[in-house]
Amino acid sequence: MLTSEFTLLLIGRAVKTLNDQITGGYSVLGEVDHPEGLNINLDRVSHMITDMWMDGPNGYGKMKVLPTPMGTLVKTMLESGVKLGVSSRGSGNVSESNGEVSDFEIITVDVVAQPSAPGAYPTPIYEHLMNTKGGYGMIKMASEVQKDTRAQKYLREELLRVIKGL
Repeated sequence: MLTSEFTLLLIGRAVKTLNDQITGGYSVLGEVDHPEGLNINLDRVSHMITDMWMDGPNGYGKMKVLPTPMGTLVKTMLESGVKLGVSSRGSGNVSESNGEVSDFEIITVDVVAQPSAPGAYPTPIYEHLMNTKGGYGMIKMASEVQKDTRAQKYLREELLRVIKGL
C-alpha cells in the first residue's frame, strides 16, 4: 500500500473511532490551543465535538462552543470577526527506521489561532447567521414556530439556502 493511502486509511480509522465514541454518548471535549500532553484539562475546555466524518481525503466535524470561560473567549473572538482554526490532537507510534505512523488515535480537536492544515478554518454558522442581515429574525422565528410543522419546513428550507451560501 502506498504511504499516502496508508495515511488516509489510518486517519479514516481514527476519525471513525472518535465518531463512534461521540455516537456512543462519550463527550469529546476540546481546548483553546494544544496543551503539552494528551489529557483534557477541564479548566481549558472551550467546546465539544458533536460529529466527525471523512469526505474523500479530508476529515470534517461539527463542534459546539460551550459557555465555559474559554468557550466565552472563543465565542467573543468569533463574534468579533477573528478567524480561528482547528487542529487535531492525537497519538500514535512512529517507526524509527522509516518514520511510518501506526496506531494513530485522535484524542480531540482543539481551537487554534494558526492551524497546520491550510483549510482548517471552520465556518461558525451561528455567529455568521447572527451577523447576516435578517439572521437574528430567523433565529427568533425558529423559536416561535417550534409547534408548527409547516412553518418549520419552510424555515428549514430557507436556513439551508442561507447556510449553503456561506
